[in-house]
Amino acid sequence: MIDIRHLELIKQKHGGYASWAVWKDVAKKPKSNMGDMTIFDLDSNPALLEVLKTNFIMVGLNISRSFSEPFRNFHDASATANDFKIRYAFQNTQYSGAYMTDIIKHFAMTDSNQVLEHLKAHPALKKQNVEIFREELRDLTSKAPTILAFGTLAYGILKENLRRGEEYSQLIKLTHYSYRISKENYRAKVLSEIDAASP
Repeated sequence: MIDIRHLELIKQKHGGYASWAVWKDVAKKPKSNMGDMTIFDLDSNPALLEVLKTNFIMVGLNISRSFSEPFRNFHDASATANDFKIRYAFQNTQYSGAYMTDIIKHFAMTDSNQVLEHLKAHPALKKQNVEIFREELRDLTSKAPTILAFGTLAYGILKENLRRGEEYSQLIKLTHYSYRISKENYRAKVLSEIDAASP
């Protein structure tokens, strides 16, 4: 749980690429309400602060398309987006309310191989973004959180650059939510990946 001033700091400083694993409830269709940002309005959702967590952090590689609204990342209303699988996978689990971010900030690209090529061509970019991630951890006052990394590339960057025990307690690689699999099977898969990696 965090307080309102803490939330506002995160929103102002990191809201352009970060968010939280909370969404409006699904309605008739699996992707319904994914883009409803009133979930972050304390007037309409006064219980928000009670569910936000800093001991679990979900990390993707990069955004697939640009946006400007704070906390919009991982809450894409596009018909082609797969963010809804994350909502389905983690609802009613201890990971609901986790902090969410990308390791590479402000770089919109749907092809992860192109992201990798760009990072190889610009090695300083990776280092710069890892430092921003460290700053996020400090601003969250997160002490050795469990990090859930979506996909091999995000996992690899985190494992290569972060110190276990000092900056995280556990780093777990999860299947990426863009993987072609039903939401039900995705939930089963990622939860089993977490269970298998847990001590």
